[in-house]
Amino acid sequence: MSERVLRATELTSRLNVLPFDDEQGRAALFELILGRPLPAKVTIYPPFYTDHGLRLELAERVFINQNCTFLDYAGIRLGERVMVGPKATFITVGHPVDPAPRREWLTGAPIDVAENVWIGAGATILPGVTIGRDAVIAAGAVVADDVPAATLVTGPKATVRRRWPSGAG
Repeated sequence: MSERVLRATELTSRLNVLPFDDEQGRAALFELILGRPLPAKVTIYPPFYTDHGLRLELAERVFINQNCTFLDYAGIRLGERVMVGPKATFITVGHPVDPAPRREWLTGAPIDVAENVWIGAGATILPGVTIGRDAVIAAGAVVADDVPAATLVTGPKATVRRRWPSGAG
C-alpha cells in the first residue's frame, strides 16, 4: 500500500501545479493516477487529491470541483452525472477506535454513489456509505450512514458515543 500511496502523491503533486489550460497534461496524469483514461465528459478541477487512485471508479459526466480528496484504498464508485462540490472528502479507510489496535491495522469499506447525486461543498463521506440515486448531500454534511434515493441529508453527526481511560493503550 505505501508504495502506491507515494506514487499517487507524486502524481497528484504534478497534476496540481499544471497550468489550468494544459488539458493534455492533465489527461495524461489522470490516466496514470486512475490506471485508465478518464471516461467521456468527466470534469475534475485541480487541486485534486487521492491516496491510491486505482480504486476510484468514475462514470461518464461526473463533475468534481476543486480541492476534493478521495481516499480510495477500499474503493469509491461515482455513478453517471454525479456532481461533487469543492472541498468534499471521501474516506474509505480508518483505524480501530480503541487506542492499542489503532496503531496495528486499518479498517475500511467502499463508498458507492449512485447516478445523479449532488454532493455539496465540504461534505465528508465516510467508509461503507452507499448514496442512492438523485440524493443531495448538503454542504458540510458528514455522511456516516447510507442515504436513500431521492433524499436530502444535512448536518454534522459528531456526538460522544463512549469514553475510555486517558492514556489507555
